[in-house]
Amino acid sequence: PVIPRPCTFPMKLWLLVNSPCVHSVRWDGRGEGLFIDQALFEQELLGVGRSAAGEEELFKTKNFGSIVRQLNLYGFHKLTVSPASSTVGSRPRPATAGDDSGYADGPLHHFWNPHFRYGRPDLLVKIKRLTKANKEKLDAGLEVTSRLPDDLQY
Repeated sequence: PVIPRPCTFPMKLWLLVNSPCVHSVRWDGRGEGLFIDQALFEQELLGVGRSAAGEEELFKTKNFGSIVRQLNLYGFHKLTVSPASSTVGSRPRPATAGDDSGYADGPLHHFWNPHFRYGRPDLLVKIKRLTKANKEKLDAGLEVTSRLPDDLQY
């Protein structure tokens, strides 16, 4: 099936973490956060030419710091990576003793957002970019909404 070009950063991230072709971004064991292998991400998704996701310039940057900034602007929080939590797979699963499926070639980053969950693309509409206008709405107790792409409407 053809996946439409994602229009928001959270949607791009959702497609990457769920793609069997992308190895640098994975769900954590509980499906409530994601691990990003910085060195592999830079090579796989920020490198020159076609990426593993089959997109030309999936991101408009070659700088990993810009990706972290986007994560922060969309309300993702960086968590401390512990050795027990760094075992990752393509699907969330409980960690088992002696599981050495970690893949970190470089710094391994763990990010969390309450609305970014395995199997819950419907929650993506709740992830808002923290613009000045959106921050003012949230501070005033108003809801900030966005729309899912048509192929993910329920």
